[in-house]
Amino acid sequence: MSLRAFCFFLLCLTATPALAGEPLLYKDGDVTLEGYFAHSSAPAPAPVVLIIHQWKGLGDYEKSRADMLAAQGYNAFAIDMYGQGVRPQTQEEAARQAGIYKNNPQLARQRVGAAIDLAKSMSSAGPQIAAIGYCFGGTMALEAARSGADLAAVVSFHGGLSTKAPAAAGAIAAPIMIHHGADDPFVPPAEVAGFEQEMTAAGAQITFYAYKGAVHSFTEKTAGNDPTKGAAYNEEADILSWQRSLSFLERHLKNRADMPENEEKPAPTPMTEPPAAESLTKTP
Repeated sequence: MSLRAFCFFLLCLTATPALAGEPLLYKDGDVTLEGYFAHSSAPAPAPVVLIIHQWKGLGDYEKSRADMLAAQGYNAFAIDMYGQGVRPQTQEEAARQAGIYKNNPQLARQRVGAAIDLAKSMSSAGPQIAAIGYCFGGTMALEAARSGADLAAVVSFHGGLSTKAPAAAGAIAAPIMIHHGADDPFVPPAEVAGFEQEMTAAGAQITFYAYKGAVHSFTEKTAGNDPTKGAAYNEEADILSWQRSLSFLERHLKNRADMPENEEKPAPTPMTEPPAAESLTKTP
């Protein structure tokens, strides 16, 4: 990574006040949800990026990422998958809560859809909406993509890749970027291979990065620094995956949003640099 890109990442961290956004209550049917909204630093309207939390629910980590995105000119909406006040405190509670949505893709996609609908209704929101997610949130972002949700881009950071409801051919409209820890024991090679097969069959546009030496939760400092535990922070993978994601979002949200309404937007094209064996995997 270039020194310029590294300094740019540090600027994102230091130039954005901690928790500069505000709580946002909204509904999915009868369920009250409490998200977090950070307004764009750019003039309205601005594209919206949904941030989907890890398995312990919406917390300061996702809120800080929302603030960082707002500083880059996006309306950043950290959504709530579980419901107001539902914030698991233990690994066991988190596993049970996350399992509700992993085992019910229809409910998961509906819950993300409620956030998309709210974003579309906002006067400050531009026409382009993306979804990014971390761990469990990455899995949920992919469920939204599989459903054909009206998204301009989807990014998953160290998320699970399997699903109980694989995408139908032609269903995925959004280009997808995956950031995967190459040594993640919770997302083994067989799951990666199954995902690649599913995406190829669906005709999806995928960019897949596997980070050597990185395990699960590699963007989260609270995961510690011992990769032998299966989850640990990896500074290099964190910085590089964020920089790549910012470029990806800019290409698919800001650049397209700037095009005249009557100008035809380019159709998505499949990834053109797969290594041998028709793998979609790319490494840094």
